[in-house]
Amino acid sequence: MRHGSIPGSSGRVRPLTLLGDPVLHARAKEVSDFGVALDRLIEDMYATMYAARGVGLAANQIGTGLRVFVYDCPDDEDRRHLGHLVNPRLVDVGGDTVRGPEGCLSLPGLEESTERFDHAVVEGFSREGAQLRVEGTGFFARCLQHEYDHLEGTVYADRLSGRRRSRLMRAVAKAPWHSGPTPV
Repeated sequence: MRHGSIPGSSGRVRPLTLLGDPVLHARAKEVSDFGVALDRLIEDMYATMYAARGVGLAANQIGTGLRVFVYDCPDDEDRRHLGHLVNPRLVDVGGDTVRGPEGCLSLPGLEESTERFDHAVVEGFSREGAQLRVEGTGFFARCLQHEYDHLEGTVYADRLSGRRRSRLMRAVAKAPWHSGPTPV
């Protein structure tokens, strides 16, 4: 039997912010009000992430420049990790550097092989203000690093260079959701 509500069940699906929107390349601001508006934002983020079939979502991906992300992501052993972090700090990364496919809800339908560490530790707060520490390995570590990057104003495309970056930018230019000049 389930106790409590399902994350996102009271939220509304918001439009996704797509590559090229300046909010994706601006460092998000710290959350200072742990009240009803934050609860509503987190619920909307879960609802939006699930509707888009993602495993993580940062607040700036729905146009809100606050330091919040949500996740519902498996690790390499297929264990589910479900939660959110407010004002997260990436406090440790390590292990092997692994190149693997990475996509993003702000670049729908596209992915490119991206290097990430195989281990990550993020500290932050719950929506109620309780301290949290989240540790991930494998795919979940990739997810934590990806969402943290969003809050720093970085998308995975910014981590690419050479042929991988050129290939992704050509795909962005051809994507049906893309309008205007291709981001550099």
